[in-house]
Amino acid sequence: MYLALAVAIVGEVTATVFLKLSEGFSKPLPSVVVVVGYLIAFGALSKVLQLGMPIGVAYAIWCAFGIAAVASVGVLVFGEPLNATMVVGLVLVIAGVVAIEVGSGAAA
Repeated sequence: MYLALAVAIVGEVTATVFLKLSEGFSKPLPSVVVVVGYLIAFGALSKVLQLGMPIGVAYAIWCAFGIAAVASVGVLVFGEPLNATMVVGLVLVIAGVVAIEVGSGAAA
């Protein structure tokens, strides 16, 4: 289940990064990677849900890891700015996912 979630995250992050590289879908190869990446992401996320992970937990993990990874790529690859307020926001997103995961375990 977690392997499928990891595949979904990698597919989504790859697609999002290549979305920037596609320059508004004006470049063919990056545009194809965007479409394939999102197909992989949603296919794998669908498998995660089929395997029984609660949708709130799956989506929270998928989003949080995706946000953190895309923000990191933005800083490291594209030289985009990252300030203390943004770092706090990323920490809060991750803390929210942890709270959802812990809460889902307690609810079960």
